[in-house]
Amino acid sequence: MKPVEVVGVRVEMPSSQPIVLLREVDGERFLPIWIGAVEATAIAQAQQGLSPDRPLTHELMRNILTAHNRELTAVNIVSLEDGVFFADLVFLDGVEVSARPSDAIALALRTGTPVFVADDVLDEAAIELPEESPDENTEVEKFREFLDQISPEDFGSGPAAEQ
Repeated sequence: MKPVEVVGVRVEMPSSQPIVLLREVDGERFLPIWIGAVEATAIAQAQQGLSPDRPLTHELMRNILTAHNRELTAVNIVSLEDGVFFADLVFLDGVEVSARPSDAIALALRTGTPVFVADDVLDEAAIELPEESPDENTEVEKFREFLDQISPEDFGSGPAAEQ
């Protein structure tokens, strides 16, 4: 398993399908995962530090974990099968719960939990972006440029990549 960080979310055109982009912490590969619009919004809000007036799904999940003194220690993206990504929530006591990567990432951002991706998933679906040019100074700019050059077909999956 390799640690990754969440670069951000963006809508891929022309399909209007949201994507979350993960980047290897100690590497140069990026992993795009097509996700739902609600989950994309939840991830973006968490990255921006926004909290709704009333808890939505991922805040509710975090609050339930806190109320029951359960510590989420890792989010692992464990496999890619027929274009669909699978993740596990890993708790301090070793219990693992299957989850969609988008929900797991949204929860991880709210709890400060690290995200990891299995080596074979990165080997199969990750890509390397070209070296950064002097005028590119943010990950978001690189992410936008990357998305302008790809389509779901480049990865053998499409908008149903996460069901």
